[in-house]
Formats: sequence, structure tokens, C-alpha cells
Amino acid sequence: MHRYLVALQLSLCLFPLVSSYTWSFTTTPQQCATLSLQISGSGSPPYSVLVIPYGPTPLPNNTEVRTIVYQQFSGSSTTTSFQLKYPSTSQFVAVVSDSTGFGSGGTSVAASVMSSSDSSCFNPNTTVMPDFPFNIYPTNQVVQCNASRLWWDPTQVEGTPSFQGVIPGGQSFSIPEGQVTQVSNQGTGFSWIPSVREGSTLIVVAGDDRGLGTGGSGLYTVSQGIYPNSSCLTTASPSSTTGSPAGGTYPTNASGAETTGGTSSSSKTNVGAIVGGVIGGLAALVILALAGFYFIRRKTAANVTKERPVDLLQGDPEDDRDSAPNDLGNYYRPEPFLATEPTETSSMYGREEGRAGTVTSGSRFGTSDRRQSALGSFSDMRSATPDYEMGITGGTTIPSSSRKYPMQRQLRPVNIIQHDDAGAADEQAEGQPDTVELPPAYTNIRKPNTT
Repeated sequence: MHRYLVALQLSLCLFPLVSSYTWSFTTTPQQCATLSLQISGSGSPPYSVLVIPYGPTPLPNNTEVRTIVYQQFSGSSTTTSFQLKYPSTSQFVAVVSDSTGFGSGGTSVAASVMSSSDSSCFNPNTTVMPDFPFNIYPTNQVVQCNASRLWWDPTQVEGTPSFQGVIPGGQSFSIPEGQVTQVSNQGTGFSWIPSVREGSTLIVVAGDDRGLGTGGSGLYTVSQGIYPNSSCLTTASPSSTTGSPAGGTYPTNASGAETTGGTSSSSKTNVGAIVGGVIGGLAALVILALAGFYFIRRKTAANVTKERPVDLLQGDPEDDRDSAPNDLGNYYRPEPFLATEPTETSSMYGREEGRAGTVTSGSRFGTSDRRQSALGSFSDMRSATPDYEMGITGGTTIPSSSRKYPMQRQLRPVNIIQHDDAGAADEQAEGQPDTVELPPAYTNIRKPNTT
């Protein structure tokens, strides 16, 4: 809680309350011409104006002829005039104050000096110097909420030095002076924690009992630092864009373009921000569209792979083995039809019934009764290729003594079905043998003798 109270007190000290008065240039800034200002409203006199050179000098050889102008209004007067000893195309920033504090009237943006026929107010070959120089550590750096040391040579200062912070077009403030110490190689000075937002343009102005600005000025851009710290910032912490700049209407570039309250500068900034936002938005939309297209296509491809038909006869669809173009698979390969060898005559059944062996139940000739018995015998057989070596067919063995011919190849059983598609069978023909036409078995074809 104590830290926040200190920050609040510091902000009240640095930044005065809302001004009840305004000021404006009543003449156009010109080289070696008279510059006039006027106060409007109810301020607290006496008033003063601080004019600070801004930017590089336009003269050859980098000759700096501009000095800081500290002009006090006379008594309770609300107007003042002085000669502007600045070369044309150079720039400056003006800060107006009253008795309530530094910068209470506001700060202008960088104003440009217009040309004139008079150039007698300065020597373009001589560089001017401040009454005493000051330094800042770390060198040429101002870091947000990080301590900086302002120091000087006490032998060159008259009385007590003072420092001010000026933000063009924003708020200006007095830098509070801390405990003055002596540091080796850094002279006399004090530590200061800048409660200024990073990115702000800051002018540090030094003065002593001879007046504000006698120690010169330094131009810095507040940085965030390697380790960002914002603990010292408050809602009143200034930046380069805080509020509308003071000064009324005045030129801001060498061409004479004027601005009222920073309208021109603000317009340019807004256009750049809008263009950048539009380009960034379009780029984001394109990236999102490409990402969506990629994921949708990937999901669709995954679904097509999952829904691929499976051929149960051709094997596992995930099998990487490539089948031959004419490979029909095991279930599609044709098998030859092998029939039994016909017997000599149907009367053979009668002769073989008296033998000791059992007649093979695979004969295809005889009466219908025998055919039916043959069908019954086939039904008991296994549906598979016979065992050639054992001579077994359906569990029935033909003894070698009952064989009329050498042992023939045993064939798989074949069922013969007669379709009665011409009406009922003729009862008179039941006693007659049926004739079944079968294709040639080609069992009598012998292999050619290769010996």
C-alpha cells in the first residue's frame, strides 16, 4: 500500500491538474522574426514559456546555433513576444507554465521555422554551448521504471540544478530530485526512476539558478528494457500521444503544412494503423482458410480409406502383396470333372454279388434300384478327394481278389440328379433300366512311353 501511495504522490507532483487555460501562437514562427504567444482562460500568473530546439540542425557541418529560450511573461500579462533566433527548416517544442507548476499550460508538437530574408540573428559558423553540461547513466538511455542517474560537474553549476521532462504533444513535468550523491567517474548527481511509458519521446532539460534550460537538453526514446517493468506506471503516466497538443495552429514541416492540436500527425498515424490492421487481418484469414482446407481434406481421405470395400475371397485389404492381373484366387479356380470308369455290362452286378468282396458303390449302370442304392452309398461318403494310396472310398475297401482289372484311380463321388420336368415317370418303364449319359472319363488314355 505504501508503494502505491508514493506512486500517487509522485504522479501528482509530476503532472499538474487539468489546466484551466490554453495558449497559442499568434504569429508564424520564422527565422530571426518575432514570435508571439497569447494566454486564454483563467490561469495563475505569472506565465512563462520554454522553447527547446528539436531535431538536428539544418546548417552545414552540423553547426548548432539554437539555444533554449526561457521567456517569462511580464507581471500578470497574458501575452509575450521575443525574437526566434532559429534557422529556417529547423524545429522546436514550446512548453507554457504558470505559477502552479511546470507544463501546466501544455506542450506543443514539433513546430517548424519558416524562412525569411533576415539571417542576422545567428552565426552559421559558430556552435553554441550550454552554461553547464549534464549526463545520464546508462549513457543515452531512459528505461521505463528503471533507475537512471542524472549527474553534472558542480563547479559549473550555479545554485541548485533542476531537471524537467518534456514530451512533445503530451505532458511535461518536473523531474523530482532525489538524494544527491558523489559517484566515482560520475560526479555529483541523483537517481531517478522514469515513470514514463515506453515508446514515448522524451526531452530532458537541465537548468540552475540562472534559469530553465541553462544546462542544455537531451532527446531520448523511452525503452522497455531487457527485463520489462511497469510497477511505477499509473493512469496519469504520460506518453507521446497523451491528449491534444497545445499551441493552436502552426506549421509542422518545411512546406508550411499546419496542424491544429496535432490533427495532421494523428491522421497519418491512424491511416498507417488502419492499413496495417487490414493487411494483418487478411493474412490471418488466408492462414485460417488454408488450415481449414488441410484438415477437411485430411479427414475426408481418412473416411475414404475406412470405407473401402473388402473382398473376402481375395484376402485382407491391408495386405501389401500385389496379386497377379489374371489371378482369380483359390475359390475361383476351376477343377476338372472326373467320372468313374464304366463297367462292361449291367449284368456284372449279378456276378459280383456272389463274390466275397463288396461291390464298389460307385457304378453308374444297372436298374433304378441299384442307382438308388448307389446314391445312398454316395451320401455316406466324405466330400473330398479319395485317398489314392490306401484305396479307400467312403470307408469301403475292394479286396484285391475281386478286382477284374488292375487297381484304378479312386475318384471323388459324384451325385446324379434326375429332373422330372416332363411330367410323372412312366410306370411301365420302371422295370426297364435307365440310361444315364456321361461325358468321356478319358481313363483309358495312357501316357506315352518315354523310354
